[in-house]
Amino acid sequence: MAKPEQVLHIEPQSELRFRGPFTAPVTSYMKLTNPSDKKVLFKIKTTAPKKYCVRPNSGVLEPNTSIEIAISLQPFLFDPAEKNKHKFMVQTLFAPDGDVNLEQLWKEIGPEQLMDSKLKCVFEMPVEQNESQEEATKASPKAAVAAVPNNAIDPELQKAAEEVQQLREEESSLRQENLRLKEEILQLKLAAGARVTQTNRYAPPAQQQNIPVIYMAVAVILGFLGIVLGKFVL
Repeated sequence: MAKPEQVLHIEPQSELRFRGPFTAPVTSYMKLTNPSDKKVLFKIKTTAPKKYCVRPNSGVLEPNTSIEIAISLQPFLFDPAEKNKHKFMVQTLFAPDGDVNLEQLWKEIGPEQLMDSKLKCVFEMPVEQNESQEEATKASPKAAVAAVPNNAIDPELQKAAEEVQQLREEESSLRQENLRLKEEILQLKLAAGARVTQTNRYAPPAQQQNIPVIYMAVAVILGFLGIVLGKFVL
């Protein structure tokens, strides 16, 4: 069975570009547009979840509307020689009619029912840094190694740099977990509000419930007064 064709218009279509330097978070943007007359559910996934913060990473797109997704790349030690394999995938499906648990729906839906699009990540350095790197590579590798003293690289500094990188990755992971918990709390609040609204819809008005009790109280008081007045008259 062939997978359904992607209904959303995605900009950019195939590449997400991040421009360095990468010593601080770098943000790229993706725009999703729903040209159809139906609601569309979307979810964004990545092959490197600890290195990116995506807001929002899922949601509902109304007919003929658009949404901008902010994708923030966390700081890291950039190596031009290292091949980048990070990718993103946008999964979508038409929203079913009526109320539905979105979290459960995403768990139960089969992959053959999803529309998906893939984008690769491209890291770019500023022109000045690219030029300096190209000049450095003109020298032979052996000469470059010979020119560097044995004690030029301090083991303590290298160890500290590795610890800083590990802390940054842990910080990114904690941010992702914090965002996930906030989204779960929001979903629970919305679900609780919907249940309260549905309960109140069928509950009788408070005044209608109290009217019979008031009538009974008035009748008892009038009856008591009638007995007292009757004794005085007699």
